[in-house]
Amino acid sequence: MRSRRILAAVIATAALAGLGLTGAATATADTPSPHFNYTTAAKCREGGGEPYLHNTVKCWGGTYDGYTID
Repeated sequence: MRSRRILAAVIATAALAGLGLTGAATATADTPSPHFNYTTAAKCREGGGEPYLHNTVKCWGGTYDGYTID
């Protein structure tokens, strides 16, 4: 009876440790880094930003914040 409890505890610990490692791997995979920082004025607006076209051609706010407008 005691060996069954120990075995169940070992299996439960291994299962929880496996879930923790899987969660950590997916958490780092969910944050993509862009290879380029260019967007269009239309995409800037679609992402909730405002194209600032005066002296710096950048997207302000939204998904593409800080991207250069091409």
